[in-house]
Order: sequence, then C-alpha cells, then structure tokens
Amino acid sequence: MKKTGLKFLIAGVGSIGRRHLDNLLALNQSAIILYRTGKGTLGDLAQDFPTYHDLSAAMAQKPDAVIISNPTALHMPVAEAAARSAADIFLEKPISHTFDSLQGFEAAMEASRSQVFVAYQFRFNAGLKKIKEILENGSLGKPVSFISRWGEYLPDWHPWEDYRNSYAARPELGGGVVLTLSHPIDYLRWFFDDVAWLTADTGNRSALDLACEDYADAHFVFRSGVQGDLHLDYDTRPKVHDLQIHCESGEVFWDYDTNIVKVSAANGAVQEIFPPTGYDRNQMYLDEMAHFLAVCERKEKPICTYHDGKQALNIALGILQSGRYHDQVIFED
Repeated sequence: MKKTGLKFLIAGVGSIGRRHLDNLLALNQSAIILYRTGKGTLGDLAQDFPTYHDLSAAMAQKPDAVIISNPTALHMPVAEAAARSAADIFLEKPISHTFDSLQGFEAAMEASRSQVFVAYQFRFNAGLKKIKEILENGSLGKPVSFISRWGEYLPDWHPWEDYRNSYAARPELGGGVVLTLSHPIDYLRWFFDDVAWLTADTGNRSALDLACEDYADAHFVFRSGVQGDLHLDYDTRPKVHDLQIHCESGEVFWDYDTNIVKVSAANGAVQEIFPPTGYDRNQMYLDEMAHFLAVCERKEKPICTYHDGKQALNIALGILQSGRYHDQVIFED
C-alpha cells in the first residue's frame, strides 16, 4: 500500500545526518523528528525539531521511515527497532562493523514489512552511472581489469573536531579506512558482481597516530573473471579518488573531483563525458534521498539492497582479515 504523509526519524545528527535533514527539507518533507545521544561533536541544530534522547521514546512516535546515520557500530540497535515497528529504513554504510551484530536485525526484518535501502550514494554519481551504462552496453567489450584509488587526509574531513576523536578514527565505533571508505567496494561489486577471492595488506603508515588501520591495498578476483587492485588511505594530500577500467576494446577512466569520464577506444578515439552543468557533490545525496522517498511510497525498489550492503561488509571484513593474517580470503558461492 502506498504511504502518504510520511514521518521521518533521523537517528544520529552528525555531519551526514544533517546533510540528510537538509535534503529532506529540500524535498519538501517537514515531518521530521530526531534521535540523538548527545555525544556528537556538532552543536545544537538551528532548526526546531522534536528531539529524543531515548530510542524507545523516539520509536514511540511511530515514524514511517528511519534514517540511520549514527556511527557504524551503533547502527543495528536502531535498525532492529525500526524493523520491529515496520518502518522503512535508510541505512548508512557500512551497515555495521561485524557480522554477529546483524542477527537481531535480520530476525526482525524477516517478520517485517520494512523496505531497506543501504546508502551507498556513489550509485547515484553521474560519472559512475555512465560507466555502468558503458559496461552494460558492451561498447568496449568485456571488462578485464581495474585500478581503484581513494586517498584523503583525515584531519581535513571535519575541521571542527580532533580527527582522532572522529568515528572514522575509532575502531570501537566501526572506524578505520576499510569500513569508512567502503564505497569502492560497493561500486566495484555493482560493476563486476560478486568477489571470488581477495588478498590484502593493511596497517598504519602515516604520522596520524591512529588506533585503526590508515591504509589498505587489496587485490580482487571477481567471479566474472575481472581482477584488479583497490587502494585506500587516510594520508594522501592532495586527495585522490579515481577509477580506471581496462576492457577488451579500450578503457574508461573516472575522476571524482571533476566527475569526468574519459573513454579511450582501441582504435585511438577518445571521448570525454562531462557531468551535467552545475552538478555538485550533494546531488548524489539528494538523488539517493529522492529515491528513498520513492521506495517509501512503493514507487521504486531499493537500488542498493540490504543484501548488497551485507555483501560489501563481507568483502570489507575479508580485507581486514587478509590484512591481519596475510592470507587469501575465499568467498562462498
């Protein structure tokens, strides 16, 4: 049944929670309540929204949809409560920090009418959507190999706080470069399907004095036969986030900062595909929130499902395992 007059609960109102709040308002949604523990590093909101510091009290307001944007390690208690109330769920990535933490939520979800969307917003990136189209239309032949890089200096992320206190730096909150920068894991799987096996190296190489890993290098072999390398780190300056895919009849290159896709065919022809005029970073977040509204209204199915989120977590945990024990991690069919 189509839902109307939706009420939203935002659980966690740090930087990403506030972005989601602003985007809900931009999409003409005003029935919004907040669940906050008061442990965040941002101050109070300028806007006046009903705020609850107890999860049971927040859920007693019977929200139609719950946006879970608190730290990774705290996702599942909120997700389980939302599923038990049959609310639709917008679940920030990664879905959690361990597999064991998923059991209660999965039991609640099985008996629930909840729709679950996992917020890997790069599926809404204009350049990556174009690459998905190129790979699917076969104009460059089958993909063969790739190199994916994302390095960004952690102290620059949230200038208002000590980076060592941020969720991204605290393993007890689900921080660390592998989980925090897990977006490429999702979009590589979106392009190439499931991973067959991987090997990885992880650790600390920077002077940032972190309790979590600050770099990861992983080699993937996908079931499709595509193989390639992923690099993540917290200390690259200037930042880099790009992707190169070699195909049978050419290659494609994407750079996040410009969002330009460069297509080089085997015959030497080169095409540059530019993003729409005025395109900015928030458009991904705005588009994913518009998609979630359509999911809540039963107009669309989630483009990134709970299964997708669970697979991304499985791969991320595999990288951490391989990096710790220096072994090959093989994934079951």
